Parts: sequence; structure tokens; C-alpha cells
Amino acid sequence: MKIIQYLGLALFVGGLLLFSLIPFIGQFTLDAEITDKKIKEEHQELLEVLKPMYGNTYSHQIAFVNDFNNYFDAYNDRLKEEEKWDEVIYEDYAFSITKASAHGPVQQHPWLFFAGALLLPIIGALMYIFPLHRDEPDGIKNNGTYFSSMKNRGWLGILTGTYLIGFYIILYWNAEYLTNLTDMVDGLSMFLSGEPASQWFLYGCLYTLAILVMGIRMFRRYKGNPYQIIRTYSVMFFQLAFAFLIPEILVLLNMPWHDFKNIWPLDYDFFFEYRIEGMLGSGALGMFMLVWGIILIILGVPIFTYFYGKRWYCSWICGCGGLAETLGDPYRHLSDKSLKAWKIERYMVHGVLVFAVVMTGFTIWNYFSGFGLLGDATGMLHQWYGFLIGAAFAGVIGTGFYPFMGNRVWCRFGCPLAAYLGIVQRFKSRFRITTNGGQCISCGNCSTYCEMGIDVKWYAQRGQNIVRASCVGCGICSAVCPRGVLKLENKSEKGRINEHPIIIGNDSIKVEN
Repeated sequence: MKIIQYLGLALFVGGLLLFSLIPFIGQFTLDAEITDKKIKEEHQELLEVLKPMYGNTYSHQIAFVNDFNNYFDAYNDRLKEEEKWDEVIYEDYAFSITKASAHGPVQQHPWLFFAGALLLPIIGALMYIFPLHRDEPDGIKNNGTYFSSMKNRGWLGILTGTYLIGFYIILYWNAEYLTNLTDMVDGLSMFLSGEPASQWFLYGCLYTLAILVMGIRMFRRYKGNPYQIIRTYSVMFFQLAFAFLIPEILVLLNMPWHDFKNIWPLDYDFFFEYRIEGMLGSGALGMFMLVWGIILIILGVPIFTYFYGKRWYCSWICGCGGLAETLGDPYRHLSDKSLKAWKIERYMVHGVLVFAVVMTGFTIWNYFSGFGLLGDATGMLHQWYGFLIGAAFAGVIGTGFYPFMGNRVWCRFGCPLAAYLGIVQRFKSRFRITTNGGQCISCGNCSTYCEMGIDVKWYAQRGQNIVRASCVGCGICSAVCPRGVLKLENKSEKGRINEHPIIIGNDSIKVEN
């Protein structure tokens, strides 16, 4: 079995290397036919600016993108100097023109590179995963986690985190360097939506594959635990069907791309003008999208959270949670359990919620007042939120920091929907984790594996129910407990909050007398 695992690891590393090298393969040539198709009619002056690039063949993507950006930026800078603000171009032409200018092996044999860069590492990962825990009894063990350079902030973990951070930075702000990778998945995109692949289709494809493959690892690791098995099936299904396939099929049917399981304020642009216009202009289905989204916000969240806690979404449906629970599972023990982290968490996550609510309020107000309140500044507000929260926090930090700060950094400190769900769970819900203090042996497994940074052992030792706004009900604390001390329950509200609730003092957590 070890030989199979080593071979699988070699295939995975080989496929990852190919994936990393693909952006540097091929050549790039710009001509008038490409610019005529890609540049809007109102920006025709840009055609003259780009003429020095026509006919030149660039041997690598970096040189092509650098030249294009230099000409493009110089054109915009001249308009700004002349104070022709209405003529400044904000469209992202770099990606579309770089993609159209590419020619080489990837464009000639996309499915071959698809097989080598995606299918090969998937096969390798599965060859490594299937033998895991084969001969072990049911139950969770540390298995050398704290001695692993991958799982405990060692050199492999640092390399992994750095790679993820670098990929996210390029994806969000320099996607023109990923055009070869998008060409690689063009065939799949054309099959699903009838459109060429964008960087977001590439990302959705990688995101979904990561959840599916690492979901299989969850089946091996948590075998014998029905709650974990069913929960993993759930996040795999919702990601594949609702977040990846259905939105692409909607595009094929000339409908707006829409993830039916995404809820405001996590779906922060739900009330933006272009989204509203898109839904209202798409007939009955578009109207259903709008009404369904509002129903989820007003009724779905409070009702489901009342009966099941925030776990119904954060641990069973959410794509962010799905990636955290599968790809991020090896890093869950790295979450900070300190009181200081708890204090920072509460201020940050609720601060983001307030920011999202205020921004959305201004957006709706402006929409119905003909943009008389903030005018063009509305777009600026949207851009800053998208940059700071939607990209930098949710993407770069939220996923790239798995190997450094655990798998739920975004969910703990930044997700506004998690904050909304948490407020309902804390004050009006039937969900709690009950503890049997008489059975607790203080092994600390529960606290170690809590991805949300909750010191579960503290509660267990005192026999106190765990009623925390941050708890996502993943159930791992119960799964790793050797004495069955912890149990996830949805009973009546009576007795949910202990007679002596926990309060935060200056230096420690204490019980109120």
C-alpha cells in the first residue's frame, strides 16, 4: 500500500508542476482582428495605441502582458492628465485580449493538458487517499499531526500556503496571466454554458474538484461516523450541483449566472444594480431568483437556524464551509483557541456584517432614488468592499492561510453571513452541544480539533452546554471525544442556556456568580 501511496504522490506532484508551468507555455500575437472583436466601439482610440504590438510574436505571456499594460496605462494616464475622466477605460481588456492572442500547444491540445494538469493529480490524490486509515479501527487519532511539516506549520505547510496565496492574488488581480489555464478548460466550459472559460470558471472547476477529492479523504478519516459521512456528502452535492453545474447551465439557457444556495450578505452583490437588472430582465425565472434570495434572507436564515443552529448552512451547504471542511480539514487544529483571538473575532466578524448592511442599505436607497445619494461613489463603495472583503479576506486570507491559521479564518473573522447566523443561534435557537462533565477526562481532543477556536474542554470539564455564536456544529469535537462527553442536540430552548452563563473577564473566562 505504501508503494501505491508514493506513486500517487508522485503523480499528484507531477500534475501540480504541469499546472504551474502551463501559464508559461506557447506564444502570443496581437493583430487588428483581435482588437476589433474585443474592444468596445466607444474605445476605438485604443486601437491606435496598441498598433505597435501588431504582428509581434511574444515567446511568453509575461512580456505580452507587460507591453499591453504599458500601452493601456499610458493611454489612460494621458486621459487623466487632460482631465477627460469620462473617457478613462475601466474595462479589464488585458484578460480577454491576452486569451485571444494565445497560440501554442495548450490551444491545440486543451484536453491533453486538462488530463495532465487536472485528471492526473486527481488520480494521484485518490491513490494516496484510499489506503489511508484502511487497517485502523473507527475513530480519530492524531497520527503524528503535530510532527507533520505539512499539517503543523512546517516547511511543506509554508510552501502550500504561499502557493495558495500567490494563486489567489493572480486570480483576483492579474488573471491575464492565467489565460492558458482557462484555455485548458474551454472545452468543459463550452459544454456546460456554451461560453469560453473565464478565470472564474477555472476557479469554480478547481474549487469543486478540491471539495470532491478531499471529501473522499473525509470518508476515509471519519469512517464509522454517520454524521460526518452524510455531512460530507451534503457539501459535495451542493458545491457540485448548486455552485458549479446549475449556474453554468443557466448561462447556457441565456439566464443570469446564479448560485441558489448563496445568501446575502455573503452574496454581498445580490442587491447591486446589475444583479437586480439581470434578474428582473430574465422573466419568471429571474423573478424567482430575486424572490428566493429575499425569502432566504428574511425567513430561511432565522427559521432554519432556530431549529438546527447555523450548522444547517455553514457545515452542510456553504461552499466556503465545504472547502474548509474538506481541503482545510488537515489544518483545523491550527485555529487559535486563545481568549484574545475570541475577542478579535467578535469585533471583526460583526464589523464586517455592519459594513455589508450599511453598504447594501446605501445601494438600495440609491437604486430607488435614481442614484441621488452617493452617485458615482456607489460604485467606489462596491469596489472597495469587493477588494477588501470579497477578494483579499475571503479569498487570499480565507483560503491561503489554511496552513498558518487553520481552516476557518474567513468563517471566524470575516464572513458576514456567519455573523448573521451566529446572532440568531446565540439568542434564539434550539441547537446546543451538551456536555457530561462527569465523564470528561480532560484529554483536550475536543479543543484541539475545534476549527472555530472554541476551548471546548473548558465547557466539558464544567458540564456546561456550548452555546456560542461562532460554533458551526461540525460535530468533530463529538467525533474525537473518547468518552462520548459531547452531543449535538436540537431540543426545546428551555435549559439551553446554563443558569450561570459564561462571561468574559479582563484576563480569563469565568462563571458569573
